Amino acid sequence: MNCKNCNNTLRESQKFCDECGAKIIQNRLKPKVLVAQVNEQFLCVDNKFLRTFIHLFNKPEMVIVSYIDGTRKKYIDVLQYFAIALTLAGIQLFIMSTFFKESLDFQSGFVDGLNSSSSQKDNPFKNINTDFFSKSQSILYILFVPFYAFGTWFTYYILNERVYNYTEHIVINLYYNAQIIILTAVFGTLFAIIGVEYYIVSLALFIPTLLYLFYILKRVFKDTFWAAFLRFIIASFIALTSMFIIGIIITLLFIILSI
Repeated sequence: MNCKNCNNTLRESQKFCDECGAKIIQNRLKPKVLVAQVNEQFLCVDNKFLRTFIHLFNKPEMVIVSYIDGTRKKYIDVLQYFAIALTLAGIQLFIMSTFFKESLDFQSGFVDGLNSSSSQKDNPFKNINTDFFSKSQSILYILFVPFYAFGTWFTYYILNERVYNYTEHIVINLYYNAQIIILTAVFGTLFAIIGVEYYIVSLALFIPTLLYLFYILKRVFKDTFWAAFLRFIIASFIALTSMFIIGIIITLLFIILSI
């Protein structure tokens, strides 16, 4: 018998491949088998998803550093976890755009004050359209990761604390962003049910999610409070500045190519 994933030779009694670690599936796909697999991965008390989600809060260094060091059985793989987060964000957007469309209306209530506080002629929010941002949120989430990773990597690089390379900082920020996306999707949906606009929820979560990055950096790099806070401030500044610069470059290129 050979592994269907890597073609490694297996013993009949093996439950997992000793080469690639894949679980040996011998039964044909049936509803009962699919239900058992979903329960094992997501619904049972001691499953990887729930364990990864909880430990990213109370001991994020266990999840992140273990993955970077090569221990990848206990928690969900970082790319899989990020993919699950994007899927939840997509489900959230579908639910809200189908059943709670008013919660996605940026013009309803939130901008009304801005509209009334300035003249309609000069008001930059007059014709604001957020459909693009709503429909492209998954792409935006993906694009944020390399900037956040550059911010954290470059911060520790210039401070001569080069514990992890840029790719490993990508891992740190993938887990961080996945956790934030999951929280935003859950809270955004729950608050939409009671009539709170999604953009209000996003603004309310903005500071806590930034502080969560500080918390992760402190735990992963084992810094003191003030040392971690300084690195967090520098990393945030670098990430936001790099996004701003790239945004300007892309805008200028778009203008030049449109002439």
